[in-house]
Amino acid sequence: MQLTISTPALLFPAITLLLLAYTNRFLALATLIRGLHSKFKADTTHHLLIKQIKNLRSRLTMIRYMQAFGVLSFVFTVICMFLLFQELTNWANIVFGISLFSLLLSLVISLIEIQISTKALELELSDMEK
Repeated sequence: MQLTISTPALLFPAITLLLLAYTNRFLALATLIRGLHSKFKADTTHHLLIKQIKNLRSRLTMIRYMQAFGVLSFVFTVICMFLLFQELTNWANIVFGISLFSLLLSLVISLIEIQISTKALELELSDMEK
């Protein structure tokens, strides 16, 4: 396959939208953590809150990695385009592959984070059912 400069350029809007979605997830999680902090100070029974805190901590770490791999994918895409501009096609192919792999890692971590997020909601529902 011949890699042209338009091929990695196609990733720009996709990666940008993906990073925007990750940022929105981070902001929602930050709001949730701040609300939980207030609830933690007001409530004397912390059994459910402790589970939620562990869940939120792991989700926060995952979002950090999702964003990092998304940004790396973006950086490698830009480097790939620069290499294509310099007519270094072999290096451009390698860097483009790294960019795609970074994007894939970011998406897989996002999928895992969604699964953990669902478990957090199940904790809330189980508490309300009691």
